[in-house]
Amino acid sequence: MSMIAGTMLTGLLCLFADDARPGQELERKGDEIVVCGRLFHTATPIVLWTDPGGYDAYRVERRFVPLEKASWKETQEAGMRSPNRYGQRTRGLTPEQVERVRGGGWDLPSLQDLVDQFVVHFDACGTSKKCFQVLHDERCLSVHFMLDIDGTIYQTLDLKESAWHATIANGRSIGIEIANVGAYGGENAPQLERWYQRGKDGKVRLTIPGGLDSAGLRDPRASLVPARDELVKGTIQGQELRQYDLTPEQYAALIKLTATLCTVFPKIKCDYPRGEQGGVFPAKLPDDRLGAYQGLLGHYHVQTNKIDPGPAFQWEKLVEGARGLMSAPAGPGPK
Repeated sequence: MSMIAGTMLTGLLCLFADDARPGQELERKGDEIVVCGRLFHTATPIVLWTDPGGYDAYRVERRFVPLEKASWKETQEAGMRSPNRYGQRTRGLTPEQVERVRGGGWDLPSLQDLVDQFVVHFDACGTSKKCFQVLHDERCLSVHFMLDIDGTIYQTLDLKESAWHATIANGRSIGIEIANVGAYGGENAPQLERWYQRGKDGKVRLTIPGGLDSAGLRDPRASLVPARDELVKGTIQGQELRQYDLTPEQYAALIKLTATLCTVFPKIKCDYPRGEQGGVFPAKLPDDRLGAYQGLLGHYHVQTNKIDPGPAFQWEKLVEGARGLMSAPAGPGPK
């Protein structure tokens, strides 16, 4: 055995001897995301694809069909073009680096050097359960995170993977689908009327079609109210749109996740594309600006045919909250 190998082995034995026993279970706190197989705390509930009730984008079979119809053969016959719903990050890598990482061998510094965008979507489905069904079972797509209306965040893939969520941004970005039925033009919006109703107390509440039991929510204490009671109007891609805001629980969770991602990935600047007046830029970014941009993005900043996360999304609330967490002194750790 070489001197170097012997030194490494001795170091590993010393590392494990005092801290772990064979068969000892290691406790997770339940707020961790996975990056290159490593766990990072967020201080908000995270359900991983390996957890009971999680959503696993690595699976080939469809999730929401009877088991006898879930195989890849049956899935192909249903029109799915690929067994994978995700790909390999290769942007900016040399052929030698591609060979090294394509088997899963990503190290954190290499990924940190590559990932510089966080793309925010609304799912137009209303719940994360329905969102995963549409992405995975029907559209052969994926996203790293889903944020449900109760504030629960689901991670479906290790962030080393290139999720299929935002076309040309996929190779350099992390994506999140936020449960929200979306934004609509015109005076009549049946989806908004189905999902939101004003109660006897005069407050607008989410009224999930099919009832709460079908929604798959994990937190029965969720408020199920938009953060702002009124219907928000705004212009995106030149379209006049109306939308109800996210829930307070969604903002609280997203702020913590954003602070985590901007800390773990220093190239993701904790800011959003701004227009001349300082507010959010309301359309797709010009190609040269998008190519150079590092930070938070809406889906509509990437593609002209998209309007998510919509006019109700509070960009400044997100950025201010995340920056506040990032600048706060370190505490005793998650509880």
